[in-house]
Amino acid sequence: MKKLVLALAAVTFLAGGAFAAQTNGVVKEYNAESRVITFEDGTSFTIPADVAIPPEVAVGKSVSIDTDENDATIVKTVLVNPM
Repeated sequence: MKKLVLALAAVTFLAGGAFAAQTNGVVKEYNAESRVITFEDGTSFTIPADVAIPPEVAVGKSVSIDTDENDATIVKTVLVNPM
């Protein structure tokens, strides 16, 4: 039983950093130079230099942006959703 508890604790600890909040939307504006994506609902995200932006990101595309669960201003990933 003790081994099971330790194993569950280890999995919980390791998975803790994997959680993120996800926002989906349709791109209203995209400024590649400043790395800002704005959705049709007015929500904007500034993408850090260390996060890849798919070349398919464009106005009218459906995009998912994953952010840190503790700080929604920290973007972790940008993905273009299939239509």
